[in-house]
Amino acid sequence: MKVILVIFFVFISLYGLTGYSYGRTFKDAVEREVVIDTVPIRIVPLAPSLTEILYYLGLGDRVAGVTSYSYYPPEALKKPQIGAYNDLNIERIITLHPDLVIGTKDGNNPGIVDLLEQAKIPTYIVNPRNVVEVIETVRVVGSLCGVEERAEELAKGLTERLRRINKAVERQEKPLVFLQINLHPIMSVNKNTFHQDIISIAGGINMTADSGINYPRISIEEVLKRKPQVLIISSMDRGGEFEKARQEWLKWRTIPAAMDGRVYLIDSDLIDRPSPRIMDGIEIMAKLIHPEVDWDNIIEK
Repeated sequence: MKVILVIFFVFISLYGLTGYSYGRTFKDAVEREVVIDTVPIRIVPLAPSLTEILYYLGLGDRVAGVTSYSYYPPEALKKPQIGAYNDLNIERIITLHPDLVIGTKDGNNPGIVDLLEQAKIPTYIVNPRNVVEVIETVRVVGSLCGVEERAEELAKGLTERLRRINKAVERQEKPLVFLQINLHPIMSVNKNTFHQDIISIAGGINMTADSGINYPRISIEEVLKRKPQVLIISSMDRGGEFEKARQEWLKWRTIPAAMDGRVYLIDSDLIDRPSPRIMDGIEIMAKLIHPEVDWDNIIEK
C-alpha cells in the first residue's frame, strides 16, 4: 500500500494530476497572460523547431501532434499531423485535446491563436530572434511544462558551447562570408536575420549585412565584385543541385573563396531552425570559417 501511495504522489508531481497545486500564469512574447492550470501532458507545438525543443527536453511522450516537416527527431514522424506551421488545421488541433499549444510570433497566423483561445486551450507564443534567445526559449518551454531544472541544465550546456566558440574566434581575423540560402535566384541574408547572428558568432563578416532587404537577391557580378573569402551554401542535401552549385562557384577563380577552395555546403536545418541544433550549425560554420583553430580541443565530442 505504501508503494502505491509513493507512485501516486510521484505521478502527481510529474503530471499535475487534477491540477494538483500547479496553476501558474506566464507572459508570452506578445505580452499575453497565459494561465496553465495543470502540468501539460498533451502538448501541440506549432513549428518544427518547437517540436525539436520538446524532444530535447525529454518530453516527446507528451507531444500530441506536430506540424509538417517535423522530422527531427525521427520519432516525431509518428505523431499526428496538424498541417504546415503557416497553414494549420485548427479542427485537427482541437480534436487532439491539447492542454497546451506553443506557437511562434512570426511563423503562425495570429487568427489561429484567437481560435484556440476561444476553444479554451492555453496557447503560449515564443519569438526567438537570435541564438541567445533560442537558448532562453528552451528555459521558457521547460518552465511551461514543469521541467525547469532539466531545462536549466540543458540551457547551461548550450550556453557553455556558445562561450567556447566565442572565445575561440575572438582573436581571429574575421573573413568576409557570403551565405547563399537559395539557388535560383541566388539569395542571401542581411543584418536583420537570424543567420546574421550565426555568421557573427562563428567569426565571420556577413557580405550582405547592409542590404536594405532581409533576403536580398544577389547577382554573380556582385559576388565577383565583393570577393568573399568564404562562400557557404545552405543546402537541403549533400548532392544534386547544391553540389552542382558549389562546383560552379569553384570555377570563378577571381573570388578568393573559390581560389582557396573555401566553398562549402551546410545543412540548412542546422542554421534555419531556432532549435537546440542551432549550436551544431554554429560549430560547423565556425570550423568552415576558421579552420586554423584547434577545434578538437574546443568542441565537446
